[in-house]
Amino acid sequence: MQIYANKELNLKIYELDLPRWDDFENLFGERGACGGCWCMSWRLKRLDFERQKGEGNRSAMRTLVEQNMKTGVLAYKDNEPIGWCAVAPREDYLRLENSRVLKRIDNEQVWSVTCFFIAKSLRRKGISFELLKGVIKYCEINKVKIIEGYPVVPYGEQVPDAFEWTGIPSVFERAGFVEVERRSKSKPIMRYYTVHANNGTT
Repeated sequence: MQIYANKELNLKIYELDLPRWDDFENLFGERGACGGCWCMSWRLKRLDFERQKGEGNRSAMRTLVEQNMKTGVLAYKDNEPIGWCAVAPREDYLRLENSRVLKRIDNEQVWSVTCFFIAKSLRRKGISFELLKGVIKYCEINKVKIIEGYPVVPYGEQVPDAFEWTGIPSVFERAGFVEVERRSKSKPIMRYYTVHANNGTT
């Protein structure tokens, strides 16, 4: 299902489902985006994640997609997969739920944005912002009231891409997120309140 499009950029965003699995694999490549992660880092205990790095994580992510679990959205430019953003109900992310710095701030039901991965040739070209716009549409379609993000404050101008895999605050702010908590100097918790939160829709 197409969620969002930017005609000016010839960019479209879709939910990751089984028919798009091959595009997801092609985007992530042999390394599974980064060191065999396959976007399973937040979903597993650290030891489990390390034990199944690579093929184990790829297989685990594919199983989630086969089961129609919410995993995230894919961005395409000129019909080629060029970007990924992980978003799902917060309780699906075991390590996030167990984090001291990013622990829950209340009992509200939220979906969490945990990861961005963008093709190397298109990094620092505004794709993260477009992905967030797609995530917002996706969450509104699913009647989500609150979206959380956990960006990292850059420590300098030349920050390695791997450091920014959860995004940076300025991109979230541009998309309409606001900081709601900060227990660490570099890791704020940011939220976006959708139309469903604003009009009281359940």
